[in-house]
Amino acid sequence: MEQKSAELEATPFWEPDHSFSYKENLIGTLLAIFGNLIISISLSVQKYSHVRLSGSKDSRMYFKTKTWWAGLMLMLVGELGVFASYGFAPLSLIAPLNAVAVIASAILGHIFIREKWKVKEFLRHYILAFIGCGLTIAGTYLLVTFGPNSHEKLTAKNIVKHLVGWPVLLYLLVEIIVFCLLLYFYKQRNAKYIIIILLLVAVLGSTTIVTVKAVSAMIVLSIQGSLQLGYPIFYVMFVCMVTTAVFQASFLSQASQLYDTSQIASINYILSTSMAITAGAVVYVDFKGEDVLHICLFILGCLTAFLGVFLITKNRRRAKGFEPYVSMDTMASIQNVHNNGNAIQPDINGSFTYGALVHNDSMSEMYGPAMLPVTQEEHKSADASRVPYRVLDQKKE
Repeated sequence: MEQKSAELEATPFWEPDHSFSYKENLIGTLLAIFGNLIISISLSVQKYSHVRLSGSKDSRMYFKTKTWWAGLMLMLVGELGVFASYGFAPLSLIAPLNAVAVIASAILGHIFIREKWKVKEFLRHYILAFIGCGLTIAGTYLLVTFGPNSHEKLTAKNIVKHLVGWPVLLYLLVEIIVFCLLLYFYKQRNAKYIIIILLLVAVLGSTTIVTVKAVSAMIVLSIQGSLQLGYPIFYVMFVCMVTTAVFQASFLSQASQLYDTSQIASINYILSTSMAITAGAVVYVDFKGEDVLHICLFILGCLTAFLGVFLITKNRRRAKGFEPYVSMDTMASIQNVHNNGNAIQPDINGSFTYGALVHNDSMSEMYGPAMLPVTQEEHKSADASRVPYRVLDQKKE
């Protein structure tokens, strides 16, 4: 073990080890694809459990179901597979493979929780999703085929040498400045635009992915016989990984409260993948020694996958909560708030809501308005068209 560690440390960190690069890249790619597939299956299983118990009075009833726990176990297995993949293949090759989860989720979502459609309706609603899946698969093929093939043994000493290099220090300085500016506009200027929130997520995500790569590589080397867990850099990277992941999840949660999840999924994938590839190219020199043609085709694969993910998420319906209210303007001759400016009662299509059951979503094929039954009486007087209610005079006895 000591001899193997000495050989690894004697190898210059700027000279990649090509002896097992193709084999290890293949292992890392397969682990990433497997992990992302399992994650998408786990999310669909958990979503199915939530949908089945949506009418339950107990909001935490799903904790008692085997389906939800099976989904959680599958998610842990998938995350472990993705984590391990960073120990074998370059960061710039693994990060874009999250598109596999997007494709699988788009397909499994219809299997688990979607209603049945007629052929014409299905093609009309999901033609863009089919095109997006095709583009994403083509882009993923280009990414895997023309991605960086060099693989460096990331020992603790090599990681330290990477981190103290001037390109990495300059990159970290720019990243800190950008993050502080984005945080200032988000917190102080109250600029809660989706692009600002997801840029914060992407900047944190690039740091997370760099630390995940380092921690995973050192664990893999330790399992292979070259112990790396005794170096302080391992624990520094581990703490940074956990910290940035927690803050990243917090910003994603804030974004999900303000914007639609499908919109977040596409923009976050594009920004986070771009930042991760940039971080891998700067910190770990993933593209060192690659020819221009391979780099151009790799970029083409990224752009194709980006477009495919955008098309997949573009046509998803927005999930809106049920907001019941009384529809008063279904009664004839009753003025509403949009009629001549008289503030009498809300319009059925307006933004004012109060009282019985009309859904505020525009998806008429999913929900139909539940109108209150109204019985109108005919009046022969001239004022009957203006006053739909009968006025009864009671005489005192």
